[in-house]
Amino acid sequence: MQININTDKTIERHQGLDDHVDTVVQAAVARFGEHITRVEVHLSDDNSQKSSDGGNRCLLEARITGYQPIVVSEHSVNLHQAISGAAEKLKRAVDSALGRLHDKQLHKTPNVVDEPDEVNE
Repeated sequence: MQININTDKTIERHQGLDDHVDTVVQAAVARFGEHITRVEVHLSDDNSQKSSDGGNRCLLEARITGYQPIVVSEHSVNLHQAISGAAEKLKRAVDSALGRLHDKQLHKTPNVVDEPDEVNE
């Protein structure tokens, strides 16, 4: 699974931030690794000029084999909380999507009906 990190001009990108994002995202969706080809991470501070709450935003987009991309977003007071919150949302969304995909595949297979055994009386 590939993780691509993108930041806007208001976020100072450094190795520590990249490592944190990678660790949090991997921990959240590692069990789905065989289904996810790529996760796009977009970090921004919508209120960089103001001291308003909730301006930090983390948007995660997961590319899943055989399914449309899944996108989640989280706003928070600090960037680390936004990343953690978005990762949790992504975990739940991927789990739900893969469950639906699995159910759909089960319904496509023909049902085999066993013939009842004859009872000798």
